[in-house]
Amino acid sequence: MNFSKPQPLTIEGGKKAVLLLHGFTGSTKDVKKLGEFLSKRGYTVHAPIYSGHGVEPEALLETRPEDWWNDVVEGYNFLKSKGYQEIAVVGISLGGVFSLKVAETFPVKACVAMCAPITRDNSKGLFTRLYHYARLYKHFENKSKDQIISELHELRITPKDSLDGVTRLTTETRDELSTIKAPTLVLQGSLDDELYQESAPFILNTVETDDKEIIWYENSGHIITLDKEREKVYEDVYKFLDHVEWSVAN
Repeated sequence: MNFSKPQPLTIEGGKKAVLLLHGFTGSTKDVKKLGEFLSKRGYTVHAPIYSGHGVEPEALLETRPEDWWNDVVEGYNFLKSKGYQEIAVVGISLGGVFSLKVAETFPVKACVAMCAPITRDNSKGLFTRLYHYARLYKHFENKSKDQIISELHELRITPKDSLDGVTRLTTETRDELSTIKAPTLVLQGSLDDELYQESAPFILNTVETDDKEIIWYENSGHIITLDKEREKVYEDVYKFLDHVEWSVAN
């Protein structure tokens, strides 16, 4: 089975722009439904896809978090080049970390961090996620069992410097959280792993803005944009963005 490489997503919906950021091993599919929801309510959305993501898992280990961050910056600049002067940023998982880093680095109208592992201090668990992704990807490629076993073994012995880089980037972002002054919304699934559940209140308590809020989803795990309470997630993101004082009107 041949896979088509996921493409960046852009939906023009109004003069207010939102940069949407997907997670580690994910793609624009993580945030597509949310983007469609927002576009129908007057927002232009753009979701870049990070280098090495959405294709064969081996490609991810050939890239670095710095490459993925550059893709995020290019996404922000893409919206600027299209004439959007006011941009909000919304991200999930690693994309949530990136959304915080964007808010630390660039002017944004609002920042939404969903299930962002900002307290991560090691790369434990990252390869497990990549391994599960690889196994599923190779299965859907209709490869033989022996070939899958062989390729997964090769993946295990491949250098994983890029995964250590995720920890460095996360630490750098965590250290600058107090510089965030934009309205900030933190969303977290109650069924998510402990790392993420610890990170959510840490973000809320560390950002300096007075306009901040945290919402928990009792029946959701990690990728809350695709989980059981996704419609509520979309509505909560929209309501938060809508209460922000934008200079432009659609």
